[in-house]
Amino acid sequence: MERQFDEELNTLKEKLLRMATLAEESIALAVRCLKDRKKAYAQQVFEGEEAINLLDIEIDNLGMKLLALRQPMASDLRFITSAMRIAVELERIGDLSVNIAERALDLLKHPLLKPLIDIPRMAEMAQRMVKDSLDAFINRDDKLAKSVCERDDEVDDLNDQIFRELLTYMMQEHSTIKRAVDLMLVGRHLERIADHATNISEDVIYLVKGKTIKHHCEKDSF
Repeated sequence: MERQFDEELNTLKEKLLRMATLAEESIALAVRCLKDRKKAYAQQVFEGEEAINLLDIEIDNLGMKLLALRQPMASDLRFITSAMRIAVELERIGDLSVNIAERALDLLKHPLLKPLIDIPRMAEMAQRMVKDSLDAFINRDDKLAKSVCERDDEVDDLNDQIFRELLTYMMQEHSTIKRAVDLMLVGRHLERIADHATNISEDVIYLVKGKTIKHHCEKDSF
């Protein structure tokens, strides 16, 4: 019975890792659609969303089954509940990637407003945060989780910089407004992805230390 429980926990972990990989790929594909101006990348994001949603349901069902039938204690209980919460965060990341892909498709209908430098950089930062937050979860590494939380401010600052630059374009030339707003929304979606990665890292800290940290990771909380 104990061995079967361990196998079920491993299955839960594998599904979560697969979901995380798909979420990371969705971020990269959505921004690649915008940067390379190729519709095919957006289509891959839309198709990937279905797989992410399915895994979210499977993880939730398996987690509920383990909680109901196995009645886990201590660290196993925290692992299962954390995995279920993380799946929700990953599903939302998938949704945000779809939003970015949709904005990219709109932008493809018009000439490029400006060279895309900061948005791809912001996407790489957010994608790395998602990856590191899951690595922290699998390895129960609260220090890595804390570093993810600390990087959230860097993404926020870059988004503010992008917003100010695009606002300047809008003020100088009204014909740029639609494209600038779409790019602002892309930046906002990437910022939200970083927020979800931070939420995952907060769940890691809960898993490792048994402490619940809401909305931010502060030094005094550790």
